[in-house]
Amino acid sequence: ELVLKVRIQNPNLRENDFIEIELDRQELTYKELLRVSCHELGVNPEHVQKIRKLPNTMLRKDRDVARLQDFQELELVLTVSDKNLLFRVPAISEQSGYNKKASELTY
Repeated sequence: ELVLKVRIQNPNLRENDFIEIELDRQELTYKELLRVSCHELGVNPEHVQKIRKLPNTMLRKDRDVARLQDFQELELVLTVSDKNLLFRVPAISEQSGYNKKASELTY
C-alpha cells in the first residue's frame, strides 16, 4: 500500500488537517486516487477541480500518481464555493457504526 496525506484546500477552514489514505500499489491511477480521497473526505468527485501535490504541483495523469511516495501531502482543490454543496452527506448505511441487521429488528 501507498500511504498519502490528503486534505481539502481551504485556507478559511479553522481545522484543515490532513487525513491518511491508503492506495493499493497495483491500482495507482488518478481515478482511484480521486475516488478514495473523495470517499474519505466526504466530497463529491464532481466538485474537485484538481489534485495538488504540495507545495505547488498539479497531478494530471496516472503517471503522476505512480511517482508519488509514502506520506506525500495532497490537496483537493474544489470548484464550488458554496460549502453546503461541497460535502456529500453519507447514507445511513455508510456511517460508521451502522448495523443494518440491528435496524431491521422488530420488538
